[in-house]
Amino acid sequence: MTEPTAGIGEPLIDFDRVLLAGKTESPLPRRGGVSRRALISSARASGRRIVAVTAPAGYGKSTMLAEWAAAEDRPVAWASVDRFDDHPVALLTLLATATVDVSADGARIASAMRGVGASPLGRSAPLLARSWATSATPFVLFIDDLHLAASTDCGDALEIVMSGIPDGAQVVIAGRHEPDFLARMRAEGQVFDIAQDALRLDAAEARTVFAAASVEASDEVLAAAVERCEGWPTGVFLAALATADEPGTEIVGDDRIVADYLYRECLAGLDPDVIDFLHRTAVLEQLSGPLCDAVREAGDSHEMLRVLEARNLFLIPLDRRRQWFRYHALFREFLLGELQRTHPAAVPELHSRAAGWFAANESPRRAVEHLLAAGERERSPVLIAQLAMPTHQAGEAAVVSRWLDDLGEEAIAAFPPLAALAAWLVLLRGESPASERWAATLDRIDVTAAREEIRVAFDPARRLLHSAMCADGPERMLENAELALAGLPEWSAWRTSALHLRGMGALLLGDTRAARRALKEARASAVVLGNTNTHILSEAELAILAADRGNWESARDHADAALQTVDANHMDGYSTTALAFGVAARVAAHGGDSAAATLLLARGMRARVHCTHVMPWLAARVRLQLAIGYEMLGDADAASLLLDEIDAVLLRRPRLGSLVDQVEGFRKTLERSTRGGAATPLTPAEMRLMPYLQTHLTVAAISQRLFVSRNTVNSQLASIYRKLGATTRSTAVQAALEVGLLGE
Repeated sequence: MTEPTAGIGEPLIDFDRVLLAGKTESPLPRRGGVSRRALISSARASGRRIVAVTAPAGYGKSTMLAEWAAAEDRPVAWASVDRFDDHPVALLTLLATATVDVSADGARIASAMRGVGASPLGRSAPLLARSWATSATPFVLFIDDLHLAASTDCGDALEIVMSGIPDGAQVVIAGRHEPDFLARMRAEGQVFDIAQDALRLDAAEARTVFAAASVEASDEVLAAAVERCEGWPTGVFLAALATADEPGTEIVGDDRIVADYLYRECLAGLDPDVIDFLHRTAVLEQLSGPLCDAVREAGDSHEMLRVLEARNLFLIPLDRRRQWFRYHALFREFLLGELQRTHPAAVPELHSRAAGWFAANESPRRAVEHLLAAGERERSPVLIAQLAMPTHQAGEAAVVSRWLDDLGEEAIAAFPPLAALAAWLVLLRGESPASERWAATLDRIDVTAAREEIRVAFDPARRLLHSAMCADGPERMLENAELALAGLPEWSAWRTSALHLRGMGALLLGDTRAARRALKEARASAVVLGNTNTHILSEAELAILAADRGNWESARDHADAALQTVDANHMDGYSTTALAFGVAARVAAHGGDSAAATLLLARGMRARVHCTHVMPWLAARVRLQLAIGYEMLGDADAASLLLDEIDAVLLRRPRLGSLVDQVEGFRKTLERSTRGGAATPLTPAEMRLMPYLQTHLTVAAISQRLFVSRNTVNSQLASIYRKLGATTRSTAVQAALEVGLLGE
């Protein structure tokens, strides 16, 4: 519940945005290359919604896409995927940004992708699909290097998004292998395939390649080159280089031989300083003059990049100003191998320098990647500790998880501030038993010999974790919050959470006056320190207190403030937002706006999935507010289901003070109600299943995604159909979209 951010309502900005423009800008077609005009014409004429260009490295996939983009008369969108996009939130953000000018309400949709939601499948993917589907003008979206986002989660998100391709539009995807969902779409006649065989060069095309390399060759030489390389375009190019220096030289497809030719024909004739430049900059995913200067500790990198570009040495520009570049994947793999072979001891230092440059240029996330690659187990935890919460709040929990997995629990525990944050992350996600395990880990950490600033910060953080978990009742919860506060300076990012937990402890003990005072302090601290989670929670609690007193105007002000922070930071689906949606729905229902209340309740029901017994006071209060909202709309069945969920929480954590009495009071109110409901809401388990109904995954595949049995999925599926009045997946999805359980 505590994290340093750019400020309330200010999204985190990092260096990735600098490169995003280059990743969404279509490159200029390569001059003198082999034209794929016939293939492009066939793909366009097919009218298929998806064109899949699939082949190994070196077959000219990117070059073909660039040629197509330059010749297209429809609006063009471009997305170059890199390994940092191998997470559905990152991939969907890239695709939404790429289509911002061609899709409906593009700017808002691109911004909304950053929210993690209950799942990217449940909100972001259908939101983007709907935006594409309602585009006024057919467009063409080119997605290059899609194989770099090959995770199962990315494939599931892509299947949903592809369902939104409108009539007359096409999405062209290029990669070394195709995503799994294409098989189903191919069976439905939606895919036009351009595979490896179609991209092989013939003798006439080989002549174009030789001419581009300024090499003259006879028909026999060209035919032999094509035969030896089996039409592999990069192999033919290497053959041209080899022929230029030594006519009659042969090249075959063996990796070692290819590497030898890359060395002899691409490096051997270069000046030693150029070769050294290539080796040392191969550690970089993207290159710019200043970045290469920092890594090499030199000042001539801009000129070096110009030399390489002029020599056509597999250097690909990423922007039209030619400030940023990348090496062709095959060439970079070769260079990295050469670097590891010739200067293995230099690799960690090169990564370390890259990390320093990125850190100094407002890209701490990229700095982390290079620190981990350098094996720096001292600097990495410090930087990750600074970034963990902001990155998680930006919807990239998978990135943080990868960082922590790379470090390992031993390294995390060795740096107490990071251990505390790791524990908070699993707590915010409602994960059990991970939360209990990390709480036990914190208790075992001895900081008596640590630096003073670590000792001062760690003990309060450990106490706050126990306070939030409330395993020993509200008295102990309040005591831990008070002890934590006593040791925290005003500027500490943990102070905001301590103030909020002090308020919640007082509230559970029935002292509403002390609770209101602490919550107001927490709200003010959250604004100053940029703690969005606690700002939302504190405003929501103040709204509840106002509504319970009948002060609906004040309740509306507090609820609106909470929702503004949710929307500004795209935090739909976070466990800390559900309470705000619940009380905002009460306010809307009291004002007679049942439509707004219904949508707010739907958003709250999605977010409640992550509100579990690990923070029992939050789990119970969220469900109580949602239940009151449903009761105000006349839906007693929904309210009753939420009470059942509260009972399940109380079975695990029965000591929740006055909250137990509030629940029982509402239960009696509900028992007097004679009103039923239109449909019983989906349970948290059913909410987790619901997004997968947008895909064509089998029950067996869904069960593997959710780590439950096929029987469980079948049972939940039947329940979803019954509750939504549906008989098929498509009608269930449509019903869920209409009531706000998917998408908005």
